[in-house]
Amino acid sequence: MNHIPIEKQGVTTKIMQIFNFIVNEIESDKLQKNTQLPSITVFSKQHGVSRDTVEKAYKKLIQEGYVKAVKGKGNYILEKKDKRTRILLLFNKLSSYKKIIYDAFLDTLGDNVRVDLHIHHYNPTVLEEIIKENLGSYHHYVVMPHFLHGVQEKDYMPILMSIPSDKLLLLDKNLKLATPHKAVYQDFKFDIYEALNSVTNLMVRYEGIIVVFPQHSQHPVELNEGVMKFCLETNKQFSVITATTKETIRPRTVYVVLTESDLAVLIKQCRELKYQPGKDIGILSFNETVLKELLDITVVTTDFEAMGRNAAQLILENRCEQIKNPFYLIQRSSI
Repeated sequence: MNHIPIEKQGVTTKIMQIFNFIVNEIESDKLQKNTQLPSITVFSKQHGVSRDTVEKAYKKLIQEGYVKAVKGKGNYILEKKDKRTRILLLFNKLSSYKKIIYDAFLDTLGDNVRVDLHIHHYNPTVLEEIIKENLGSYHHYVVMPHFLHGVQEKDYMPILMSIPSDKLLLLDKNLKLATPHKAVYQDFKFDIYEALNSVTNLMVRYEGIIVVFPQHSQHPVELNEGVMKFCLETNKQFSVITATTKETIRPRTVYVVLTESDLAVLIKQCRELKYQPGKDIGILSFNETVLKELLDITVVTTDFEAMGRNAAQLILENRCEQIKNPFYLIQRSSI
């Protein structure tokens, strides 16, 4: 087997450098079926890496189906794996909306693709660990770059920039990277601003807008900026509260509600105070659900199916484009 040029301070871990090199040797027919790999001890001495590193790399090769372990004899190359396109999909969290994106993404890609889903939980450290362990193992890396409030660009930009730009696709939120990249994104500030502008004829009956933005919410703060811009231009009062339970609702005010729980509390308060949504107060909820349709609640929402389809098409057609996802207001009686 050829010598592996292992980078001591590389972005990719030594385990993944060994794994990726051997996989490439197999895929390029340089390592044939039934070829025996060097023992862990021999490999460790030849390449100047620890036995533990070699053992973990061999274990990953076995788990991924490139190598088989024969008890008492050693590790042997299996035949080449299938040629499906491998995609690492990194969501910030799981939700019903993410499932819509995921299903549309898979349906559009078809059967000749393998998609592995991971969750980084808004945490750049978790994202870094996942990327480092998998860099070089996939043809495409699809990342939702949503992080905890207070996280700075310096905490996640180097991680994203470590991914080759032709293999990176940003989903749901775009970023200003130094190199061209694929993206299917929402423009949260512009979208909510445009949605409010589309119903200015209805908004004249209200004196102000309050955004219910939960204290520990990870919703994009750009939503607040878009609403504030609309209020400044239409001479309406603007404020942000953390929960509908913390104050009595005000008449002649539109409430922009981001979570289901705050929406439920707001509707309950309306009934207790005998306020009629769409007349005494306005309710504008974020993201469509069947329940909101049944309750006749006005909604602003992106097209989650389109997001999944568009991302898949960029990969299938190898197009380096940045696509703004469709966003619209569904007008109902609550405004």
